[in-house]
This record gives sequence, structure tokens and C-alpha cells, in this order.
Amino acid sequence: MLTQDNQTVTEFATPLTTRQNNWQAMYDAFRWNLPPRLNIATACCEKWTTRDPERTALVVFGADSSSQKVTYQTLNRHANQFANVLAAQGLGQGDRCAILLPQCLETLVCHFAIYKSASIALPLFTLFGADALRYRLQNSGARAVVTNAANLPKLMEIAGDLPALQSIWCIDGPQSGALDFHADLAIASDRFETVPTTPDDPALLVYTSGTTGPPKGALHAHRVVLGHLPSVEVTHHFFPKLGDCVWTPADWAWMGGLMNVTLPALYYGVPVVAHRMGKFDPGFAWHLMNTCGVRNSFLPPTALKLMRQQPVPASQPLRSATSGGEALGADMFLWAQEELGLTISEIYGQTECNLVLGNCPKVFPPVPSSMGRQIPGTRVAILDEAGREVPPGTPGEIAIDRGQVGMFLRYWDNPEKTASKFLGDWMLTGDIGEMDDQGYFRFSSRDDDVISSAGYRIGPTEIENCLTGHADVVMAAVIGVPDPIKGQAVKAFVVLRDGAEWEGLEAELIQHVRSRLSPHLAPKTIGPRDSFPMTATGKIMRRELREG
Repeated sequence: MLTQDNQTVTEFATPLTTRQNNWQAMYDAFRWNLPPRLNIATACCEKWTTRDPERTALVVFGADSSSQKVTYQTLNRHANQFANVLAAQGLGQGDRCAILLPQCLETLVCHFAIYKSASIALPLFTLFGADALRYRLQNSGARAVVTNAANLPKLMEIAGDLPALQSIWCIDGPQSGALDFHADLAIASDRFETVPTTPDDPALLVYTSGTTGPPKGALHAHRVVLGHLPSVEVTHHFFPKLGDCVWTPADWAWMGGLMNVTLPALYYGVPVVAHRMGKFDPGFAWHLMNTCGVRNSFLPPTALKLMRQQPVPASQPLRSATSGGEALGADMFLWAQEELGLTISEIYGQTECNLVLGNCPKVFPPVPSSMGRQIPGTRVAILDEAGREVPPGTPGEIAIDRGQVGMFLRYWDNPEKTASKFLGDWMLTGDIGEMDDQGYFRFSSRDDDVISSAGYRIGPTEIENCLTGHADVVMAAVIGVPDPIKGQAVKAFVVLRDGAEWEGLEAELIQHVRSRLSPHLAPKTIGPRDSFPMTATGKIMRRELREG
């Protein structure tokens, strides 16, 4: 049993999946049983105030390695206070309330208060500039924003362009143009009756990173948190277990940070570590996990590649980790097994429908460079251009059955884009991949990242993974460039490890790909870069590399 804050933790929320040694049996046995009433705040916070109120919900870890533990009871009381503050401002069911904050206590307080009010939470990334914020706040018609002193000036700059915005709160005390968040909480009642909501009622609005066209707001219902649970359970080696503790460097403004581990952990009763990391520091990440005893994490490939450059603590505590957003690559997969004693579970999903593919190392062996198999409760297929399922081993578009519990409701105020996202019973991902005869899915590329060269359709991922397998390469990106004979030629860019010399390395890397993969996949040219243009979710923007 786990002793935690002078209490004994003996139970977690009941897992949704059966724990068997046969994956197909687990998949076939799974059944969804959605309750008639469901609210994310009740499921992830409020229920614990009666079952185990003094259980730790959150550990706020400071830059100075100080820590503050917050119980479920305290978190729920603060959420009730802010729900009353929102009600006093006339904000309620269906109103969009934005959260422009890093990982911190107030972020979760806002989320749960908004869900309790039957309003819609709009998480916003703190690194967004004024233009990005203006678009999302205008498009959503947000009526309120909670932010901090560092981000308040950006809101003040655009406030005149946001006619729907009526209230701005700042968590850092009195500020010109903003209400004092904590002062308002202090005078509000800590009792609030959560508005009854159904699994299909709107709860969360997350904007895509906008790789093509302007960002689209994916509107999710309260059931979205349940839709993530089967994947979290199986990919984290049968989560939860006694002693588990969760942290991710992924920002809570994105599905990866919010839904891949954070809210599911709170649903089960597992403590979550929060840390404001302005710029990812791999050395501090190791320190944080060691100090806090983090046993479970979602670590995007970019973070792992940077962490590989740092000394691994002798007693690193991770027992499970997932990775997604970009392909992890066989080299990183093997490094984690050899250096961390950890089998990383690759996962797959999109903002619109997340965590539908994954690995379960406790049941079947993960295959390097594979996103795993269909998660219990999901249905995924590979389709041809006519929308027909293709045989194993045949490339096509990855598609997700539109009836998934984690499926978004619609794009906000964009019925045309919503309609074009679906083909019959399938949600089209725009990702190219294939499934083998064992049910493993492999990602090849975004459909707009495919390189057509001398009759070959070349996806960049395999080449990038090969390049990052070289000792001198930290990150790699591959694009197609015009070629008068082949139509397109393969061009690569690399970020080198500190101290690596570029002289003579280009030819060595080209030969590395020729020998490790195939001559037709070898880049024609390779260029060094200090960094890559990235989306806010940590994905390389190959489009900008093509345009640059």
C-alpha cells in the first residue's frame, strides 16, 4: 500500500479494460457503458472529495525544487469558488472561457470550475503571440480569460478586437485591465452545485495547430475524458498501480498534455506533478522526475531526443512512458530499453480523436517504429482514395470510426470543414500509413508531406529516423524539393549534437541513409541548422522548410 500524506491509499478508480494476456481477447471483451450523466469535474475531482478528500491531487514543483501538495478537497473547493465567480459574472452553460496559463494549480481550478458551470473550456498556449490569440478568441467568441502577469500584455493589446470578451482575470494579483483572480476566489463561496451534464454535452474546445489553413476549433464533449482511459491503462503498463505519479512536459493547453496523462490520472486518483517550464530543459526534466518520483509520463519524441543528450540518473523512477506526435524511431526505442530499462509505448491520435492506437508491452511486444494496435473501444482502418478498407501491407489514409467515444463533436463554427473531415463512417486523419497482418499500424507521412521522386512516393519519417540514428544528429527533417528530372529530390536538414563538426559529415550522412535504408531514399543534399520551425505541439513544420 502507498502511504501518502499520512494516509493509506488503497484504491483507485476501476479500470475500464480487462487485464488479460491475450490482446485480441481484451479487445473483443471491451464494451462501453456510458452513464446518463457525466461531468469531467465530477469524474476527475469532485468524486474524490467523498471517497478520499485528503488524497494528493497535484504536486506543484518550483524552479527551486520546492514543492506544494494540493489535495482533491482543496482543488475542488477552489473550483467551486471560481464557478461561483463565473456565475456572478453571468457566465454559464455554453459560454467559452479561455485559460491562458502554464502548468499550475490555477489551470486545473479553471478547468474544473468551467466544467462544473457547463461552460466550455478553451485552453490557450502561453507561447502564442497576439495574432494567434486574437484569432482563437475571436473565432470562439470567448467571454472570459484567466491568465498571468506575463501574458496579460498580449491580451491588453488585442482586447479592442474582442467584442465578446467581458472578463479577464490575472492570477498574479492586481493588474491594470484585469480582475484579481485570487481576491475574487477569497470572497466566493466554496460550495457549488455542479450543473447536470450528459456525456454528449460540450466541455472542451481545442484548436488544431493549423498545418493547413487557419486553426480549427475541435469541440469535445464531457465523454472525451472516458475516451482516453483505455489507452492510458494499457499503454502505461496497466495503469494505475500503487506508487504511480504522473508528469508530462507537454503543455496542458494541448490534448497531449491535458488528456494523454493529466486528466486521466486525476480520474483514477493518481497525483499529477505540475511545473512551469518556459523552455524545455532536459537536465531539469530528469531532476524533476527523480525528485518527485514520477513513474509515468507522456514524453514527445523531441523531448526524449534532448533528454538522451543528458546523463541519465542512476535511479530514474519511470516505470511507463508513452510518446507520440512524431515517430519515435527504432534508435530512440532501443536507447530507452538499454539505458532506461523502459519500453516506451508509442501512441497515435489527433486533436479531433485522440489515443486510438497504442502499444501494450505487458501483452504484446511493441515493434520499433510502429504506433501499435487498435486500442480496446476504438476502430481504426487504412482506406484507399475511394474510402474502402485496404488489405494489410497496403499504404493508404489512416481513418477512425466516427462513433468513437473520444471523437470530437464538430469544428467550432465551421460546418464545411466538419463535413469534409468525414467520409461515410470514417474520420479522415490526413495521415498516410499502413497496417500489417498482425494489426500493427505504421505512420508514413502527412498526405501533404509525401515526396514524389522518380515514381517513388517517399515519406520523410523513415529517413528522419535513420538520420537521428547517427551519433552526431540530434534532430532531422526531410522535405521534397523541385528536381528537373525526378520531379522532386529528397533534401534533409539536421540539428547536430554539441561539438559535432560539419566538415565531411554531409557525405557521411547521405551514405548512412543509402546503406541503412536504400539508395532511392538517400537525400540529395543535407544542410545543418541550429533549430527547426515547430508547431506549438512540438511537430516539425516541414511546410516552412519547403517555403524557406
